[in-house]
Amino acid sequence: MASTRTNLTAAFVMGLAVVTAAVELTVWTVRSSSVYSDIARYATSQADLAASLIAESAEGAQPVVIGPDTAAQALVITTRLGAMLSAFPDYVTVLDRGGTPIYRSPASLRLSSDDATLLDEQIANLPTGGPPGLLSLGRLDERLLLIARTLSRPGGMTVGRVVVGVPTVAATRLPRQVSIVFFIVVPVMILVAGWIAWMAFGQTAQRLARISHDVAAVSDGRSLHRRLSMDHAGKEFESLVSTLNEMIERLETSFMGLRRFTADASHELKTPLAVLRADVERAMTETSHNERLVALEEALHETTRMADLVESLLTLARADEGRFDIHREPVELRPLVQDVYETALILGEGAGVAVNFPFTADVTVMGDPTRLRQLFLNLVTNAIKYTPAGGKVDIGLGLHPDNVTFAVRDTGIGIAAADVPHIFERFWRADRVRSRMSERGGFGLGLAIGQWIAQAHGGTLTASSRLGRGSLFTVTLPLAR
Repeated sequence: MASTRTNLTAAFVMGLAVVTAAVELTVWTVRSSSVYSDIARYATSQADLAASLIAESAEGAQPVVIGPDTAAQALVITTRLGAMLSAFPDYVTVLDRGGTPIYRSPASLRLSSDDATLLDEQIANLPTGGPPGLLSLGRLDERLLLIARTLSRPGGMTVGRVVVGVPTVAATRLPRQVSIVFFIVVPVMILVAGWIAWMAFGQTAQRLARISHDVAAVSDGRSLHRRLSMDHAGKEFESLVSTLNEMIERLETSFMGLRRFTADASHELKTPLAVLRADVERAMTETSHNERLVALEEALHETTRMADLVESLLTLARADEGRFDIHREPVELRPLVQDVYETALILGEGAGVAVNFPFTADVTVMGDPTRLRQLFLNLVTNAIKYTPAGGKVDIGLGLHPDNVTFAVRDTGIGIAAADVPHIFERFWRADRVRSRMSERGGFGLGLAIGQWIAQAHGGTLTASSRLGRGSLFTVTLPLAR
């Protein structure tokens, strides 16, 4: 299979050859049309001149008869007239009223019998005063352009016709210089242009090969930090390299996220598995029934934690693949948020945190009620979890012209400004939060799932926070239309 360089060069040469051939054909056609027009004008002038000479010779002259008819109305060719007509270089034929040739020029007399017969037949069928006729003479490889003129007496009596034939082959043949240009110079120029195109496409092929080599060097996943470079290679190559670098950067981000995700998931599973193993071993070795029950209860708790983690991971994985459908239906948010508030009251009472629901609105959105409840309850639970005893959490549902907002504000420990951009990343948890918790906290997946739920509903989840001053999480959803 031919290379792209060869195919492009062949296509370029072929296209150039076709265009050149079309130009040459156009030049040939225009030139031939112009030459035939010139020959027709020349033949017309020769025919008019011959007719004038015959008319002037017939006025008042005492002829020496060359033609066979000497009647008063007959056309007579005198010796002097014959000499003048013999000076014409072309094929001149004079016919009487009956169409019989009474004079042939020397060029006509030199024709072979077959060509003379063809000429006579063409002359007999040639209309007087009409368009020129073309006659091909086989033995001489010649073409004649024929023009006929009527011969009349002063009284208007038609006495015959004169026909002039002008050769065209020599006039229409390409000059030697033009033939050299068309058949030698132009092909050489096409070959030179093809060679230049081959070299130019060779540079392009080398650049493409270099890009391919560099991409192959970073495609193993271990060299994604490298970037392609292609300076002074043209706007198209620079744009291609820029696009590839952006793709490699996205791949690097994805690979880093995948590695971090794998490491964090392994770490999160490792801890409950270790605790579960220890609890099972303790239950197997303990002799006391109560201690055995305690160990099994702790094992059950760790099993539940692992099940929650696996369920969260599956949710995110399906969301990434687009296989997790949101079952949309009209949802009245006020009852749903009221249910979340009642749950939050119970959670806040146990943590010593006051939960308030100062304002609400009757509003309907298109969404999945189960997922929306999961999103709202997750935000409220986080707010209570990270608010010290004696603090408060405010929940609000607001209606706006184009959307509805669900907001959760707390007076908790807050988040550092440098950590806010990362809170929606998977498995991300601030060290301050971890160090604060005496018991194991969550997995760092709740906000990532919450952001996916908000985006799946065509909305957004945003956060603002100050360390030690609390946080505000806002869900914005479009109104149902």
